Amino acid sequence: MESTESEKSKLFIQQVAEKEKRKLKALRNNKRSVWYGISMFGMIGWSVAVPTLLGTLLGLWLDKNYPQTFSWTLSFIVLGIVSGGMVAANWISKEDKEIHHSDTKDNE
Repeated sequence: MESTESEKSKLFIQQVAEKEKRKLKALRNNKRSVWYGISMFGMIGWSVAVPTLLGTLLGLWLDKNYPQTFSWTLSFIVLGIVSGGMVAANWISKEDKEIHHSDTKDNE
């Protein structure tokens, strides 16, 4: 009976220690607020929207000045979406690596 009580107390102490580590880490890394997260959504949106808009404008100009049997506009819209998605994915990957790198550094 006493061994289970001591195991429970050890488990409780470990849980409290882990929560304390997480709270201290959150206090040290207070640069990432809610507004930071919202701005990241905006950054990702703009990284897709701007290339798509530029592709649309270029496609409209090409359709007007150099007509073809296919639509330049649709081609460049797709190209803008794909290139913007690649930029956004690359940026998210860098942020993810930075977050996980700081997590492993804090755990050491």
